[in-house]
Amino acid sequence: MLTLEICAGSVASCIAAEQGGAHRIELCDNLLEGGTTPSYGTIALAREKVNIDIYPIIRPRGGDFLYSDLEFETMKRDVVMAKQLGCNGVVIGILTADGRVDKQRCKLLVDLAWPMGVTFHRAFDMTDNPFEALEDIIAIGCERILTSGCRNTAVEGASLLKDLVIRANDRIAIMAGSGVRSTNIADLVKTTDVTEFHTSAKAYIDSKMQFRNPNVSMGGIPGVPEYGISETQEKEVRLIRETAEKALTDKH
Repeated sequence: MLTLEICAGSVASCIAAEQGGAHRIELCDNLLEGGTTPSYGTIALAREKVNIDIYPIIRPRGGDFLYSDLEFETMKRDVVMAKQLGCNGVVIGILTADGRVDKQRCKLLVDLAWPMGVTFHRAFDMTDNPFEALEDIIAIGCERILTSGCRNTAVEGASLLKDLVIRANDRIAIMAGSGVRSTNIADLVKTTDVTEFHTSAKAYIDSKMQFRNPNVSMGGIPGVPEYGISETQEKEVRLIRETAEKALTDKH
C-alpha cells in the first residue's frame, strides 16, 4: 500500500493535493526555509476545505533544530492549537546541541499531541547517528520519520533509506522526501522499499499583478520569481501517485 503525502504551503495547495489523490497533507508556511508552523487561519480553513489527513509542522522558525525555552513553549501551544482545530497529527523534530534527538522534549510533544499522530521530520537528517536516532524516535512514540537518507535528496540517500526500512522492521514508517518527483519516484520505489513518499508537487504560477515596480525586490532569493506564487499542482500530484503505484505493482 502506497501513501503519498503532499507538503502544502497554502489552503489552495491543500485542495489541489486532495483533488490529485494525495493521502495526507503536511501543512507548512515558509517552504523556502524548510517549513514553519502555519497560521491559525490557514490550519482552520484547510481543515474546513479538505477531508484527508492534515499534519501541520510544529516549527517556530527556520534554521537549526535546537530550540530555546521560549521557542519550545511556542511549540507546545501550537500542538494544542492543531488538536483543537481537528488536525489528524503534527510534525515535529527537536535535536540536542550534539546532534542527537532531544528525547525529553520530543516525548512531551508526542504526549501533548495524543491522540493525534506524530511524524518526526527531516531534523532526522541532521543527527550524528541515524540508526541511533531511529531507535530514539521509535521509543518516544512517533509513527513515521520523514527523511532524505541524510543527503540533500532522497535519490542521493536511497541506500540509507533502504537500510532504515530494514532496520525499522515495521516498527515505524520510513517516508522518503526531498527532491521526490514524478520522474524519479518509480526508481525510489524499486530501490528503497519505501512505501510512503513526501513531495510538494509545486510550480510557480505567475502573479496577476499588472503594475510591477522594477526598483524594489521584496524577496531577494536567487531563482525565486518575485511575482510568482508557489502552489501544489493537482495534475502533478496525480502523476506522482499513479507512477508510484504502477512501480509498486510491477515490483510485486
